[in-house]
Amino acid sequence: MKKKLSYRDKLLELAQIYNVREIQDYIKNRKNLTSGQLELILRKNKIVIPKDFNTSFFKENFTKPLSKASRQIDDIKEDSSKAVSRFSRKIGYFREDSSRSITRFFLNFWKSIGQVGIGFLNVFPKLGKTVFKFFGDLFTNIFHGIYEQQINKNKASKVIISFFVIVSIITIIATGITTFNELDRFVEKPLIKKEEKKSEAAVKKEQTKKVQPKIKQEAKKPEIKKPEIKKKEKVTELILPDLNLKTETVLNLFKDVNYDLNKVKYDKTVKPIYFTQLPKDLDEIQSVKLKKETFIKIILPLIVAENEKILEDRYTLSQINSRKITSDKEKQWLRQKFLEYKVKKGNIKELNSKMDIIPVSIALAQAAKESGWGTSRFALEGNAIFGQWTWNGKGIAPLDRDKTKNHKILKFPILRASVKAYLKNLNTHKSYIKFRDKRGNLRKNNKKIVGLELIYINNYSNPRRY
Repeated sequence: MKKKLSYRDKLLELAQIYNVREIQDYIKNRKNLTSGQLELILRKNKIVIPKDFNTSFFKENFTKPLSKASRQIDDIKEDSSKAVSRFSRKIGYFREDSSRSITRFFLNFWKSIGQVGIGFLNVFPKLGKTVFKFFGDLFTNIFHGIYEQQINKNKASKVIISFFVIVSIITIIATGITTFNELDRFVEKPLIKKEEKKSEAAVKKEQTKKVQPKIKQEAKKPEIKKPEIKKKEKVTELILPDLNLKTETVLNLFKDVNYDLNKVKYDKTVKPIYFTQLPKDLDEIQSVKLKKETFIKIILPLIVAENEKILEDRYTLSQINSRKITSDKEKQWLRQKFLEYKVKKGNIKELNSKMDIIPVSIALAQAAKESGWGTSRFALEGNAIFGQWTWNGKGIAPLDRDKTKNHKILKFPILRASVKAYLKNLNTHKSYIKFRDKRGNLRKNNKKIVGLELIYINNYSNPRRY
Protein backbone atom coordinates (compact mmCIF):
# COMPACT_ATOMS: atom_id res chain seq x y z
CA MET A 1 0.00 0.00 0.00
CA LYS A 2 1.33 3.34 -1.01
CA LYS A 3 1.30 6.13 1.48
CA LYS A 4 -0.82 9.16 0.68
CA LEU A 5 1.66 11.90 0.02
CA SER A 6 1.09 15.34 1.39
CA TYR A 7 0.92 18.39 -0.87
CA ARG A 8 4.48 19.40 0.14
CA ASP A 9 5.87 15.94 -0.69
CA LYS A 10 4.19 16.15 -4.12
CA LEU A 11 5.94 19.45 -4.74
CA LEU A 12 9.29 17.90 -3.73
CA GLU A 13 8.68 15.02 -6.16
CA LEU A 14 8.03 17.54 -8.95
CA ALA A 15 11.32 19.23 -8.07
CA GLN A 16 13.17 15.89 -8.33
CA ILE A 17 11.44 15.00 -11.62
CA TYR A 18 12.31 18.31 -13.25
CA ASN A 19 15.69 18.44 -11.50
CA VAL A 20 15.26 21.88 -9.91
CA ARG A 21 18.71 22.66 -8.52
CA GLU A 22 17.61 25.45 -6.23
CA ILE A 23 15.31 23.15 -4.26
CA GLN A 24 17.90 20.34 -4.25
CA ASP A 25 20.49 22.73 -2.80
CA TYR A 26 18.11 23.71 -0.05
CA ILE A 27 17.47 20.01 0.76
CA LYS A 28 21.22 19.23 0.84
CA ASN A 29 21.78 22.10 3.26
CA ARG A 30 18.97 20.65 5.34
CA LYS A 31 16.80 23.74 5.08
CA ASN A 32 13.12 23.10 5.35
CA LEU A 33 11.02 24.95 2.73
CA THR A 34 7.35 25.62 3.11
CA SER A 35 4.83 24.59 0.46
CA GLY A 36 4.37 28.23 -0.54
CA GLN A 37 8.11 28.70 -1.06
CA LEU A 38 8.25 25.48 -3.11
CA GLU A 39 5.33 26.75 -5.30
CA LEU A 40 7.10 30.02 -5.95
CA ILE A 41 10.35 28.30 -6.99
CA LEU A 42 8.52 25.85 -9.28
CA ARG A 43 6.52 28.63 -10.94
CA LYS A 44 9.70 30.63 -11.36
CA ASN A 45 11.19 27.70 -13.27
CA LYS A 46 8.00 27.52 -15.41
CA ILE A 47 6.80 24.20 -14.02
CA VAL A 48 3.03 23.67 -14.03
CA ILE A 49 1.58 22.71 -10.65
CA PRO A 50 -1.32 20.20 -10.83
CA LYS A 51 -3.93 22.50 -9.21
CA ASP A 52 -2.94 25.37 -11.55
CA PHE A 53 -3.15 23.04 -14.52
CA ASN A 54 -6.90 22.51 -14.08
CA THR A 55 -7.73 26.21 -13.70
CA SER A 56 -5.44 27.36 -16.52
CA PHE A 57 -6.74 24.60 -18.79
CA PHE A 58 -10.36 25.75 -18.37
CA LYS A 59 -9.36 29.38 -18.74
CA GLU A 60 -7.38 28.81 -21.89
CA ASN A 61 -9.77 26.37 -23.55
CA PHE A 62 -13.27 27.51 -22.44
CA THR A 63 -13.54 30.86 -20.64
CA LYS A 64 -11.17 32.89 -22.80
CA PRO A 65 -12.65 31.78 -26.15
CA LEU A 66 -16.17 32.43 -24.87
CA SER A 67 -15.26 35.90 -23.63
CA LYS A 68 -13.56 36.67 -26.95
CA ALA A 69 -16.63 35.51 -28.86
CA SER A 70 -18.95 37.63 -26.71
CA ARG A 71 -16.71 40.66 -27.22
CA GLN A 72 -16.70 40.09 -30.97
CA ILE A 73 -20.53 39.87 -30.95
CA ASP A 74 -20.74 43.12 -28.96
CA ASP A 75 -18.34 44.81 -31.42
CA ILE A 76 -20.47 43.60 -34.36
CA LYS A 77 -23.61 44.99 -32.67
CA GLU A 78 -21.95 48.35 -32.01
CA ASP A 79 -20.62 48.56 -35.57
CA SER A 80 -24.04 47.72 -37.04
CA SER A 81 -25.82 50.28 -34.80
CA LYS A 82 -23.23 52.91 -35.71
CA ALA A 83 -23.65 52.10 -39.41
CA VAL A 84 -27.46 52.40 -39.11
CA SER A 85 -27.17 55.73 -37.26
CA ARG A 86 -24.69 57.02 -39.84
CA PHE A 87 -27.03 56.01 -42.65
CA SER A 88 -30.00 57.73 -40.97
CA ARG A 89 -27.92 60.87 -40.40
CA LYS A 90 -26.87 60.86 -44.06
CA ILE A 91 -30.52 60.62 -45.11
CA GLY A 92 -31.43 63.54 -42.82
CA TYR A 93 -28.52 65.63 -44.06
CA PHE A 94 -29.47 64.78 -47.68
CA ARG A 95 -33.02 66.02 -47.05
CA GLU A 96 -31.79 69.22 -45.47
CA ASP A 97 -29.25 69.80 -48.26
CA SER A 98 -31.88 69.17 -50.94
CA SER A 99 -34.30 71.64 -49.34
CA ARG A 100 -31.49 74.17 -49.02
CA SER A 101 -30.46 73.69 -52.66
CA ILE A 102 -34.07 74.21 -53.84
CA THR A 103 -34.42 77.38 -51.79
CA ARG A 104 -31.06 78.62 -53.04
CA PHE A 105 -32.14 77.95 -56.65
CA PHE A 106 -35.33 80.00 -56.21
CA LEU A 107 -33.43 82.77 -54.42
CA ASN A 108 -30.84 82.95 -57.20
CA PHE A 109 -33.62 82.92 -59.82
CA TRP A 110 -35.40 85.76 -57.99
CA LYS A 111 -32.14 87.73 -57.75
CA SER A 112 -31.47 87.27 -61.47
CA ILE A 113 -34.99 88.55 -62.28
CA GLY A 114 -34.36 91.55 -60.04
CA GLN A 115 -31.04 92.27 -61.73
CA VAL A 116 -32.70 92.10 -65.18
CA GLY A 117 -35.41 94.51 -63.97
CA ILE A 118 -32.83 96.91 -62.53
CA GLY A 119 -30.88 96.77 -65.80
CA PHE A 120 -34.06 97.54 -67.74
CA LEU A 121 -34.83 100.49 -65.46
CA ASN A 122 -31.26 101.78 -65.83
CA VAL A 123 -31.96 102.17 -69.58
CA PHE A 124 -34.37 105.10 -68.93
CA PRO A 125 -31.84 107.52 -67.36
CA LYS A 126 -29.34 106.74 -70.12
CA LEU A 127 -32.03 107.33 -72.76
CA GLY A 128 -32.98 110.60 -71.07
CA LYS A 129 -29.36 111.71 -71.08
CA THR A 130 -29.04 111.02 -74.81
CA VAL A 131 -32.31 112.90 -75.60
CA PHE A 132 -31.26 115.83 -73.41
CA LYS A 133 -27.85 115.95 -75.09
CA PHE A 134 -29.43 115.78 -78.56
CA PHE A 135 -31.80 118.69 -77.94
CA GLY A 136 -29.11 120.66 -76.13
CA ASP A 137 -26.73 120.33 -79.03
CA LEU A 138 -29.56 121.20 -81.46
CA PHE A 139 -30.50 124.42 -79.66
CA THR A 140 -26.88 125.48 -79.18
CA ASN A 141 -26.22 125.02 -82.88
CA ILE A 142 -29.37 127.06 -83.72
CA PHE A 143 -28.39 129.91 -81.38
CA HIS A 144 -24.82 129.86 -82.69
CA GLY A 145 -26.20 130.10 -86.26
CA ILE A 146 -28.46 133.03 -85.26
CA TYR A 147 -25.57 134.77 -83.55
CA GLU A 148 -23.22 134.38 -86.52
CA GLN A 149 -25.78 135.62 -89.10
CA GLN A 150 -26.44 139.30 -89.68
CA ILE A 151 -29.82 140.12 -88.12
CA ASN A 152 -31.92 143.20 -88.71
CA LYS A 153 -32.17 145.13 -85.43
CA ASN A 154 -35.76 146.37 -85.94
CA LYS A 155 -37.08 142.87 -86.70
CA ALA A 156 -35.16 141.38 -83.79
CA SER A 157 -36.55 143.96 -81.35
CA LYS A 158 -40.11 143.31 -82.57
CA VAL A 159 -39.65 139.54 -82.15
CA ILE A 160 -38.27 139.91 -78.62
CA ILE A 161 -41.07 142.32 -77.55
CA SER A 162 -43.77 140.00 -78.98
CA PHE A 163 -42.19 136.98 -77.21
CA PHE A 164 -42.25 138.69 -73.80
CA VAL A 165 -45.83 139.92 -74.37
CA ILE A 166 -47.04 136.37 -75.16
CA VAL A 167 -45.24 134.95 -72.09
CA SER A 168 -46.76 137.59 -69.78
CA ILE A 169 -50.29 136.98 -71.12
CA ILE A 170 -49.92 133.18 -70.60
CA THR A 171 -48.68 133.64 -67.00
CA ILE A 172 -51.56 136.04 -66.15
CA ILE A 173 -54.14 133.55 -67.48
CA ALA A 174 -52.54 130.60 -65.64
CA THR A 175 -52.35 132.43 -62.28
CA GLY A 176 -55.96 133.55 -62.61
CA ILE A 177 -57.19 130.00 -63.20
CA THR A 178 -55.22 128.59 -60.23
CA THR A 179 -56.39 131.28 -57.80
CA PHE A 180 -60.00 130.76 -58.87
CA ASN A 181 -59.76 127.00 -58.23
CA GLU A 182 -58.18 127.56 -54.81
CA LEU A 183 -60.95 129.94 -53.79
CA ASP A 184 -63.57 127.32 -54.71
CA ARG A 185 -61.79 124.69 -52.64
CA PHE A 186 -61.42 127.05 -49.67
CA VAL A 187 -65.15 127.79 -49.73
CA GLU A 188 -66.16 124.08 -50.03
CA LYS A 189 -63.93 122.71 -47.22
CA PRO A 190 -65.76 123.94 -44.07
CA LEU A 191 -69.13 122.78 -45.45
CA ILE A 192 -67.79 119.26 -45.99
CA LYS A 193 -66.28 119.16 -42.50
CA LYS A 194 -69.56 120.13 -40.87
CA GLU A 195 -71.41 117.47 -42.80
CA GLU A 196 -68.81 114.87 -41.85
CA LYS A 197 -69.01 115.80 -38.19
CA LYS A 198 -72.76 115.51 -38.22
CA SER A 199 -72.63 112.16 -39.96
CA GLU A 200 -70.04 110.82 -37.51
CA ALA A 201 -72.10 111.91 -34.51
CA ALA A 202 -75.20 110.32 -36.00
CA VAL A 203 -73.34 107.10 -36.71
CA LYS A 204 -72.01 106.98 -33.13
CA LYS A 205 -75.53 107.41 -31.74
CA GLU A 206 -76.84 104.62 -33.93
CA GLN A 207 -73.95 102.36 -32.95
CA THR A 208 -74.49 102.98 -29.22
CA LYS A 209 -78.21 102.20 -29.62
CA LYS A 210 -77.37 98.92 -31.37
CA VAL A 211 -74.56 97.92 -29.02
CA GLN A 212 -76.36 98.55 -25.69
CA PRO A 213 -78.84 95.65 -25.97
CA LYS A 214 -76.05 93.36 -27.13
CA ILE A 215 -73.96 94.25 -24.07
CA LYS A 216 -76.92 93.48 -21.79
CA GLN A 217 -77.38 90.09 -23.42
CA GLU A 218 -73.69 89.28 -23.08
CA ALA A 219 -73.75 90.28 -19.40
CA LYS A 220 -76.59 87.85 -18.81
CA LYS A 221 -74.84 84.92 -20.54
CA PRO A 222 -71.11 84.78 -19.70
CA GLU A 223 -69.12 82.88 -22.29
CA ILE A 224 -66.33 80.44 -21.48
CA LYS A 225 -63.22 81.68 -23.22
CA LYS A 226 -60.67 79.24 -24.54
CA PRO A 227 -57.11 79.83 -23.32
CA GLU A 228 -54.99 81.26 -26.07
CA ILE A 229 -51.22 81.58 -26.21
CA LYS A 230 -50.31 85.11 -27.26
CA LYS A 231 -47.11 87.07 -27.26
CA LYS A 232 -47.25 89.81 -24.64
CA GLU A 233 -45.86 93.28 -25.24
CA LYS A 234 -42.39 93.82 -23.86
CA VAL A 235 -42.29 95.88 -20.64
CA THR A 236 -39.28 97.77 -19.34
CA GLU A 237 -37.73 95.50 -16.74
CA LEU A 238 -35.90 96.61 -13.61
CA ILE A 239 -33.08 94.16 -12.80
CA LEU A 240 -31.44 94.94 -9.47
CA PRO A 241 -27.79 93.83 -9.18
CA ASP A 242 -26.07 92.04 -6.30
CA LEU A 243 -25.75 95.04 -3.97
CA ASN A 244 -26.39 93.36 -0.57
CA LEU A 245 -29.62 95.36 -0.24
CA LYS A 246 -31.22 95.85 3.13
CA THR A 247 -34.89 95.21 3.78
CA GLU A 248 -35.54 98.88 4.48
CA THR A 249 -34.30 99.95 1.02
CA VAL A 250 -36.35 97.15 -0.60
CA LEU A 251 -39.53 98.35 1.16
CA ASN A 252 -38.82 101.96 0.13
CA LEU A 253 -38.39 100.82 -3.47
CA PHE A 254 -41.76 99.05 -3.38
CA LYS A 255 -43.39 102.26 -2.08
CA ASP A 256 -41.76 104.36 -4.82
CA VAL A 257 -43.03 102.13 -7.65
CA ASN A 258 -46.45 101.64 -5.94
CA TYR A 259 -46.04 97.85 -5.74
CA ASP A 260 -49.02 96.44 -3.81
CA LEU A 261 -50.20 92.81 -3.69
CA ASN A 262 -53.88 93.80 -3.47
CA LYS A 263 -53.44 95.79 -6.69
CA VAL A 264 -51.75 92.77 -8.28
CA LYS A 265 -54.75 90.56 -7.39
CA TYR A 266 -57.15 93.10 -8.91
CA ASP A 267 -55.18 94.08 -12.07
CA LYS A 268 -53.56 90.64 -12.67
CA THR A 269 -50.27 92.42 -13.52
CA VAL A 270 -46.93 92.20 -11.71
CA LYS A 271 -44.21 94.83 -11.59
CA PRO A 272 -41.14 93.56 -13.55
CA ILE A 273 -38.66 94.06 -10.69
CA TYR A 274 -36.07 91.25 -10.62
CA PHE A 275 -33.88 90.93 -7.52
CA THR A 276 -30.69 88.91 -7.86
CA GLN A 277 -30.67 87.95 -4.18
CA LEU A 278 -32.74 88.21 -1.00
CA PRO A 279 -31.95 90.89 1.63
CA LYS A 280 -29.76 89.47 4.39
CA ASP A 281 -31.75 91.07 7.22
CA LEU A 282 -35.17 89.80 6.13
CA ASP A 283 -35.47 87.72 9.32
CA GLU A 284 -35.13 90.89 11.44
CA ILE A 285 -38.61 92.11 10.43
CA GLN A 286 -40.79 91.69 13.53
CA SER A 287 -44.11 91.66 11.67
CA VAL A 288 -44.68 88.17 10.24
CA LYS A 289 -47.22 89.52 7.73
CA LEU A 290 -44.80 92.15 6.40
CA LYS A 291 -42.02 89.55 6.14
CA LYS A 292 -44.20 87.20 4.09
CA GLU A 293 -45.46 90.00 1.84
CA THR A 294 -41.88 91.17 1.16
CA PHE A 295 -40.80 87.63 0.27
CA ILE A 296 -43.78 87.19 -2.10
CA LYS A 297 -43.12 90.58 -3.75
CA ILE A 298 -39.50 89.56 -4.47
CA ILE A 299 -40.20 86.01 -5.75
CA LEU A 300 -43.52 86.59 -7.60
CA PRO A 301 -42.08 88.59 -10.58
CA LEU A 302 -39.39 85.94 -11.14
CA ILE A 303 -41.95 83.09 -11.35
CA VAL A 304 -44.24 85.13 -13.63
CA ALA A 305 -41.33 86.06 -15.94
CA GLU A 306 -40.22 82.42 -16.35
CA ASN A 307 -43.82 81.29 -16.98
CA GLU A 308 -44.20 84.00 -19.66
CA LYS A 309 -41.00 82.75 -21.30
CA ILE A 310 -42.47 79.22 -21.40
CA LEU A 311 -45.71 80.58 -22.93
CA GLU A 312 -43.67 82.33 -25.66
CA ASP A 313 -41.95 79.01 -26.40
CA ARG A 314 -45.37 77.30 -26.59
CA TYR A 315 -46.54 79.97 -29.04
CA THR A 316 -43.51 79.44 -31.32
CA LEU A 317 -44.01 75.66 -31.10
CA SER A 318 -47.66 76.01 -32.16
CA GLN A 319 -46.59 78.25 -35.07
CA ILE A 320 -43.97 75.72 -36.23
CA ASN A 321 -46.42 72.82 -35.79
CA SER A 322 -49.04 74.58 -37.93
CA ARG A 323 -46.64 74.95 -40.88
CA LYS A 324 -45.96 72.16 -43.38
CA ILE A 325 -42.37 73.26 -44.09
CA THR A 326 -39.94 74.32 -41.34
CA SER A 327 -36.84 76.44 -41.87
CA ASP A 328 -33.32 75.54 -40.71
CA LYS A 329 -33.56 78.10 -37.90
CA GLU A 330 -36.80 76.50 -36.64
CA LYS A 331 -35.27 73.01 -36.81
CA GLN A 332 -32.32 74.22 -34.73
CA TRP A 333 -34.74 75.75 -32.20
CA LEU A 334 -36.63 72.42 -31.95
CA ARG A 335 -33.39 70.46 -31.40
CA GLN A 336 -32.42 72.83 -28.60
CA LYS A 337 -35.83 72.45 -26.91
CA PHE A 338 -35.74 68.64 -27.24
CA LEU A 339 -32.44 68.65 -25.34
CA GLU A 340 -33.65 71.20 -22.79
CA TYR A 341 -36.85 69.26 -21.93
CA LYS A 342 -35.17 65.80 -22.29
CA VAL A 343 -37.46 64.66 -25.10
CA LYS A 344 -36.28 61.58 -27.03
CA LYS A 345 -36.81 60.77 -30.72
CA GLY A 346 -38.05 64.29 -31.54
CA ASN A 347 -41.55 63.69 -30.14
CA ILE A 348 -43.38 67.05 -30.49
CA LYS A 349 -46.41 65.78 -28.53
CA GLU A 350 -44.19 64.98 -25.54
CA LEU A 351 -42.47 68.37 -25.87
CA ASN A 352 -45.86 70.11 -25.87
CA SER A 353 -46.89 68.30 -22.66
CA LYS A 354 -43.59 69.08 -20.90
CA MET A 355 -43.27 72.69 -22.10
CA ASP A 356 -45.92 74.35 -19.92
CA ILE A 357 -46.28 76.70 -16.97
CA ILE A 358 -46.24 75.87 -13.26
CA PRO A 359 -49.03 77.56 -11.25
CA VAL A 360 -47.71 80.58 -9.36
CA SER A 361 -49.47 79.54 -6.14
CA ILE A 362 -47.66 76.16 -6.06
CA ALA A 363 -44.27 77.72 -6.82
CA LEU A 364 -44.69 80.39 -4.12
CA ALA A 365 -45.85 77.83 -1.53
CA GLN A 366 -42.86 75.55 -2.16
CA ALA A 367 -40.42 78.47 -2.20
CA ALA A 368 -41.77 79.68 1.16
CA LYS A 369 -41.64 76.18 2.68
CA GLU A 370 -38.16 75.21 1.40
CA SER A 371 -36.51 78.58 2.18
CA GLY A 372 -38.34 79.45 5.41
CA TRP A 373 -39.81 82.57 3.77
CA GLY A 374 -36.37 83.55 2.46
CA THR A 375 -34.50 83.29 5.78
CA SER A 376 -32.71 79.91 5.43
CA ARG A 377 -28.93 79.63 5.07
CA PHE A 378 -29.27 78.05 1.61
CA ALA A 379 -31.50 80.89 0.36
CA LEU A 380 -29.25 83.69 1.68
CA GLU A 381 -25.85 82.15 0.79
CA GLY A 382 -26.70 80.24 -2.41
CA ASN A 383 -29.99 81.73 -3.71
CA ALA A 384 -31.50 78.22 -3.28
CA ILE A 385 -35.14 78.97 -2.55
CA PHE A 386 -36.49 75.53 -3.57
CA GLY A 387 -33.94 73.28 -1.77
CA GLN A 388 -32.90 71.23 -4.80
CA TRP A 389 -30.28 68.53 -4.17
CA THR A 390 -27.12 67.84 -6.16
CA TRP A 391 -24.33 65.28 -6.20
CA ASN A 392 -22.16 66.79 -8.93
CA GLY A 393 -22.68 70.56 -9.11
CA LYS A 394 -21.69 73.37 -6.77
CA GLY A 395 -23.64 73.31 -3.54
CA ILE A 396 -23.85 73.94 0.19
CA ALA A 397 -23.54 70.98 2.56
CA PRO A 398 -26.36 70.73 5.16
CA LEU A 399 -25.20 70.96 8.77
CA ASP A 400 -27.39 68.02 9.94
CA ARG A 401 -26.46 65.72 7.03
CA ASP A 402 -25.76 62.04 7.78
CA LYS A 403 -22.15 60.90 7.44
CA THR A 404 -23.23 58.16 5.03
CA LYS A 405 -24.71 60.71 2.58
CA ASN A 406 -22.79 63.11 0.32
CA HIS A 407 -25.53 65.29 -1.19
CA LYS A 408 -25.52 69.10 -1.23
CA ILE A 409 -28.10 71.84 -1.74
CA LEU A 410 -27.64 73.24 -5.26
CA LYS A 411 -26.19 76.76 -5.35
CA PHE A 412 -27.25 79.42 -7.90
CA PRO A 413 -25.67 82.74 -9.00
CA ILE A 414 -29.03 84.61 -8.93
CA LEU A 415 -32.57 83.97 -7.70
CA ARG A 416 -34.04 83.69 -11.20
CA ALA A 417 -31.71 80.76 -11.98
CA SER A 418 -33.17 78.89 -8.99
CA VAL A 419 -36.72 79.52 -10.27
CA LYS A 420 -35.75 78.36 -13.78
CA ALA A 421 -34.19 75.15 -12.42
CA TYR A 422 -37.32 74.45 -10.32
CA LEU A 423 -39.65 74.80 -13.32
CA LYS A 424 -37.34 72.61 -15.42
CA ASN A 425 -37.29 70.00 -12.64
CA LEU A 426 -41.11 69.72 -12.53
CA ASN A 427 -41.36 69.73 -16.35
CA THR A 428 -38.72 67.04 -17.04
CA HIS A 429 -38.25 64.66 -14.08
CA LYS A 430 -39.99 61.27 -14.16
CA SER A 431 -41.31 61.71 -10.59
CA TYR A 432 -43.81 64.33 -11.79
CA ILE A 433 -45.40 62.48 -14.75
CA LYS A 434 -48.83 62.40 -13.01
CA PHE A 435 -48.61 66.14 -12.38
CA ARG A 436 -47.86 66.78 -16.07
CA ASP A 437 -50.63 64.41 -17.21
CA LYS A 438 -53.23 66.21 -15.08
CA ARG A 439 -52.01 69.56 -16.41
CA GLY A 440 -52.33 68.21 -19.97
CA ASN A 441 -55.95 67.16 -19.28
CA LEU A 442 -56.73 70.69 -18.12
CA ARG A 443 -55.29 71.99 -21.41
CA LYS A 444 -57.43 69.56 -23.44
CA ASN A 445 -60.61 70.59 -21.61
CA ASN A 446 -59.79 74.33 -22.08
CA LYS A 447 -59.55 74.88 -18.32
CA LYS A 448 -57.22 77.24 -16.48
CA ILE A 449 -54.02 75.79 -15.00
CA VAL A 450 -54.45 76.68 -11.34
CA GLY A 451 -52.83 75.45 -8.16
CA LEU A 452 -56.00 73.97 -6.63
CA GLU A 453 -56.30 71.49 -9.52
CA LEU A 454 -52.59 70.48 -9.31
CA ILE A 455 -52.00 70.91 -5.57
CA TYR A 456 -50.40 67.47 -5.10
CA ILE A 457 -46.79 67.00 -6.29
CA ASN A 458 -45.52 63.56 -5.33
CA ASN A 459 -41.90 62.83 -4.37
CA TYR A 460 -40.77 66.48 -4.24
CA SER A 461 -38.76 65.86 -1.06
CA ASN A 462 -37.37 62.60 -2.51
CA PRO A 463 -33.53 62.57 -2.88
CA ARG A 464 -32.23 62.44 -6.44
CA ARG A 465 -34.76 64.92 -7.70
CA TYR A 466 -32.15 67.04 -9.49
